[in-house]
Amino acid sequence: MATDLVPRHGSRVTAGVRIAVASGKGGTGKTTVAVGLALSLAPRVPVQFLDCDVEEPNAHLFLSPEIHERQPVEIPVPEIDLDRCTRCGACAKACRFGALAVIGERVLFHPELCHGCGLCRMVCPVGAISEVPRTIGWVEVGAAGDILFRQGILEVGEPMATPVIRQLKRGMSPDHLTILDAPPGTGCPVIETLKGVDFVLLVTEPTPFGLHDLRLALSVARELGIPAGAVINRYGIGDESVERFLGEEGIPVLLRIPMDRRIAAAYAEGIPLVQAFPEWRERFVALAESIASRLEAVR
Repeated sequence: MATDLVPRHGSRVTAGVRIAVASGKGGTGKTTVAVGLALSLAPRVPVQFLDCDVEEPNAHLFLSPEIHERQPVEIPVPEIDLDRCTRCGACAKACRFGALAVIGERVLFHPELCHGCGLCRMVCPVGAISEVPRTIGWVEVGAAGDILFRQGILEVGEPMATPVIRQLKRGMSPDHLTILDAPPGTGCPVIETLKGVDFVLLVTEPTPFGLHDLRLALSVARELGIPAGAVINRYGIGDESVERFLGEEGIPVLLRIPMDRRIAAAYAEGIPLVQAFPEWRERFVALAESIASRLEAVR
C-alpha cells in the first residue's frame, strides 16, 4: 500500500507508486520527462529511477549516478556431452528457436538464439544435456544524490532484452516512488517494463509520425489495463491531430513541453531540463500530482 510521504498539505504524490514513461518511437523525449520527474520529486518523496532502455540506456548522462554494484544477468544454456550424445536430434526438434541443429555427427549450438527454456535438456533421452549460465547483460546499481538508480545494460549483439529488464525490476523498492524509463516501441521489452506499473505516461510529439506511434503505444497500455496520460514534447510544431486524437480517446494531456532551442541545447550538453530551467520543477510536481489524483479516481 502506498503511503503519503510528502510533507506539504494536500499533496497526493506517494511512495510505492510506479510510473512508466513510454512512447511508440525513440527520440520523443522519454528520458527528458523521466529525469525531470525524478529530480523534481526527490526532495518531496523517496524516488527510485530505473532505466529500462537496456539496449541504449542514457539516463545516466543526465543524472550522473555513482555506481556501486554491477550484477550479471545470466540465462541457462545447454552444454552437450558429446561422448554421451547419440545424435538422435530430439533436442533440435524440440527447440522452437532454432538454437540447436544436428547434422551428421555434428551438434551445432547457436547461443544467440537460445532463450534458456531448458526444453532441450528435458527431452534428451540419454541425459547428455546439462545447463550452464551465460551472461547476456548487466544490472548496475547506484545513487544520483537522493535518487536510487538502477540501469540495465544488454551486451552488444545479444537479441533478448527482456531477461535484463526482468532482473532490473526485481530490485524495485516498495518504499520509493519508482520511475521507469521504458524502451521505445511496442515490443516485448516495453511490455516487460510496463508489467505491474500503476500509470504510464505516453510521450509524443505533434507530428504524423508521433500520432502513428502514439496510437500503437496507447493500444499496448490499454491491452495491459494501465491508466495512461500524455506529455506532448516539442509543442508548437506540426498540427493539432495528436491533441484531437487524445481528446477523442479520453486521454488527458498532462504536460506540454514547447519546441525551444534552449531546451534542445541544454539536452545536447547533458543538462536536465529542470536544472537548466528551475521553473519547470513545479510543473513536473504538478504533473505527478495529476497522475496521483487520477490513480485515486480509479481505485
